[in-house]
Amino acid sequence: MSIYIIKAKKIITVSKKGTIDHGAMVVQNGKIMNISTWEKINQKYHQVPLLDYSDYIICPSLVDCHTHLLEFGPPSQFPITQETHLLAGKAILLNTLCAGITALGEQVCGNPICDLRVSELKRAAQDIPMDISFAASILSLGFKRLIHFTAVTGSTPVPREVLVSKEVLETLASENEYAGENIFINATPGNFLESEVPNAGELIYSQQELEYIVSIFHEQGQQIGAHAAGEPGIQMALEAGFDVLHHAHGITDSQIEKAARQKTQVVATPLGGTHLKPNTFAEIMKMVNAQISVSISTDAFLPPYEKNAVALQNDRKTLMGPEALMAIANPYMKGMLEYGYSENEALALITRNPAKVLGKETQFGSLEAGKEANFLIAEGTPGIEIVNPNKIKAVYFRGEKVVSRL
Repeated sequence: MSIYIIKAKKIITVSKKGTIDHGAMVVQNGKIMNISTWEKINQKYHQVPLLDYSDYIICPSLVDCHTHLLEFGPPSQFPITQETHLLAGKAILLNTLCAGITALGEQVCGNPICDLRVSELKRAAQDIPMDISFAASILSLGFKRLIHFTAVTGSTPVPREVLVSKEVLETLASENEYAGENIFINATPGNFLESEVPNAGELIYSQQELEYIVSIFHEQGQQIGAHAAGEPGIQMALEAGFDVLHHAHGITDSQIEKAARQKTQVVATPLGGTHLKPNTFAEIMKMVNAQISVSISTDAFLPPYEKNAVALQNDRKTLMGPEALMAIANPYMKGMLEYGYSENEALALITRNPAKVLGKETQFGSLEAGKEANFLIAEGTPGIEIVNPNKIKAVYFRGEKVVSRL
């Protein structure tokens, strides 16, 4: 069907149009042609085929802009070999799609188990009906003896001096597609036990080195993001001019003000991901109030932070994936409503804002004429009224229904 009308009880556009009660969209060739009330759409397009979802809501499909699903995800989820690694990755992507997520920001850091490069992962995922942006990264793990990997050098650990090699950094920037977790300013605990990574949080770079790295990315017209946590690491990232802070656990009030002035974006990860506790609701609200573009992401796969484990009914032994996105965003989104923000502004945390991090906010993340028809049919507003992916009744990607529970 090259053109159709789809109507619903309400459409949450996450745009200037806000929420449209008894709304309808005209979709043609995978893009939104028009969006308005059902009455207006019906008057103008009454001969166009109709898909009637009057018992449900329509909203943009979800965006998870910080994940590790294709490189580190498969061995954490399946008893695979190198031969079945990418097959497992595709299974994870299908589960992600079923959770209402049609766009990802995928990190490629160099995996000691499986030597896969950005180009190979892109080819493996090209037949999945999703929009995946790849971040080429340098990974520093906080074991007793720090270990470093890069997306350029693959499964072979590299000495620290390689992390600031001009050749490696220029290659990294040329392969990079968005401001992901490109540089680990602090060594990460990953999803290891605290006792296994005693040096998690250690600062890896000098200020001069970070400024040099940022300059190489910017000279190639690339934005750059950083894994940063704790006041010293976050300050270094802000001073060096990183475009996106991933995690930003432990950010101070003055750093929030500085990030707002510099228009630095923040990707919050409530499941964890650093050596510090995730951002509190109060910290997220300070960022939102300062008009920082804040995204919620899973950083999947991770064991949930202790307090989240209870809310997610998880024993902390199970690694959480993209299926948890709505659940981890729920307290922040509901809190925004209590502070007087609209459901559109709250839903932006997992739709429009992460699309902006990916540099694709003109393509998707909100429902507007000219954008891709990536949307959900759901029993309620994702992340606010529903957190269970089974409450999502259909997922559309570029106008095509790719998941159906109806």
